[in-house]
Amino acid sequence: MSTISKYRLVCTLSFGDIYGQIIVWLIVIFVSLSAAMAFMGASRPIYALATVGLILVLTIPFLLFAFVTTLLNHIELMPLDPATAKSTVTPTASVSNQRPAQAAS
Repeated sequence: MSTISKYRLVCTLSFGDIYGQIIVWLIVIFVSLSAAMAFMGASRPIYALATVGLILVLTIPFLLFAFVTTLLNHIELMPLDPATAKSTVTPTASVSNQRPAQAAS
């Protein structure tokens, strides 16, 4: 038995874990768009485009870093007990007992 099959990989990430990050990034996007519209109203379209581009370029790496670190913090590698490892049902065995969905007529 290989050493990797003695462990179970579990991801416990839920939407609530990244909800705050999404809200903060949406606020940053709306602030950058409002700044761009203010520059557009002041007849400075180059500054408006530069403002949106600069804010997006500066925030996307932080957003990706936050998402990736949150995801990695929620991945668990749990050791399996040899007694319970043999009794677990494989995913293919549980799927084969199900009937396919049928449309109601």
